[in-house]
This record gives sequence, structure tokens and C-alpha cells, in this order.
Amino acid sequence: MRKVLALLGLIIFVNVATQSQAEDLRITAFGDSLVQGYGLPQGEGFVPQLAAWLEVHGAEVTLSNAGVSGDTTAGGAARVDWTLSDQPQGLIVLLGGNDLLRGLPAAEARANLRKILQAAQAHRVEVLLIGMQAPGNYGPEYKAAFDSIYTDLAQEFDVLLHADAFAGIRAETGQDPAAAQAYMQADNIHPNAKGVALNVAAVGPAVMALLARLSSPEENG
Repeated sequence: MRKVLALLGLIIFVNVATQSQAEDLRITAFGDSLVQGYGLPQGEGFVPQLAAWLEVHGAEVTLSNAGVSGDTTAGGAARVDWTLSDQPQGLIVLLGGNDLLRGLPAAEARANLRKILQAAQAHRVEVLLIGMQAPGNYGPEYKAAFDSIYTDLAQEFDVLLHADAFAGIRAETGQDPAAAQAYMQADNIHPNAKGVALNVAAVGPAVMALLARLSSPEENG
């Protein structure tokens, strides 16, 4: 009888430990209105749709929404330490869209994103960096300078990179602006719920790679 009770105790301990480990795995999505869910009903924004996608694919993780509409990379750099004080294990960084809308210098965006990655590194937080692609109307030099920010910083800090926040919509519609409108809100800046779903499906594997890093910290420094 004692052996049976001991065995049951061991099973309960393992189950509780496994559950605790899963519950402790927390990722914060850190960004602007694309993260916050601007213009979308509750449950249809980036964070809830990503959480649902991860659940379907068997991931056990808690996602927090640290998106602030209108935030630039400078705003993100100013608040990142406060966000990291909550001690997430992982950080998804999606910033730069508002820098583009305002035509802010690419060098400033690079410096601000570097500060964010330095803060994450100091807190030993694994990062998935999501890139933004500059439109062509600022000229080829600006586009090249801006688009290279994300690849360069991902290599510099050895963080995961998903190169294009709108990859899902682009994969669905190609370079056809008229087709893309079906997945965008009326402002033609923010994706609608269907557009978010496409973008989430595109970034999902990169988030799974982030979870793999978090599950094997001894293999990743």
C-alpha cells in the first residue's frame, strides 16, 4: 500500500511540476497598434489570434499584450524596462510602423530597437524580432536603410527574426494592392481580422521557434 501511495505521490508531483512549468512560460508581445489590436473587436487582434493559433498547434504559453497604439521605436525604448519588469521569458518585438508613417530617420529607429534588444539581453529574455518593410515612396536609399535594420540587429544580438509583419497578407495577395484591401481596414494601414489571421499564420512558426528556445535554455546560453 505504501508503495502504491508513493507511486501516486510521484505521479502527482510530476504532473504538478509539468503544469507549473507550462504555466510559467510567458511571452509578452511588445509593439504598437498592430500588437494592441487597433480597430478590431476583442478577440480578433494579433495577440488573441496568435494565442489561439499556438493552442491549436499544441503550445502551452501565456501571451501578454504590451501593444500601445501610436508607439514609435523611441516610445518602445522608453518603456521597455517597465515591460520587462514583469519578467517574461520571451518578448515579441513589433515596432517601426509609426516611424515609417512619420518618415523618421532609419538610423534613429535602428538605435531605438538596439536599446530594446540590449534591455532584453540584460534581462536574459529571448526575443523574436518582427520586421517592417518601408514603402518605396521614401526612395530606394531610405527603404534599403530601414529594411536592413531588422536583419542586422537579429544577427548582432542572435535573436530570432520574422522579416515581415505583413508576410501573410503579401503571400496571399502578392503585389496586388486591390487584392490586399480585402484584408485591410478602411485606413489601409491596419489589417482586419482576416488579415491578422493570415499574418499570424505566417509568424506562427517563428513563435514556435521562440518557444523551443525557451524550452531548451541550456542549448541557447
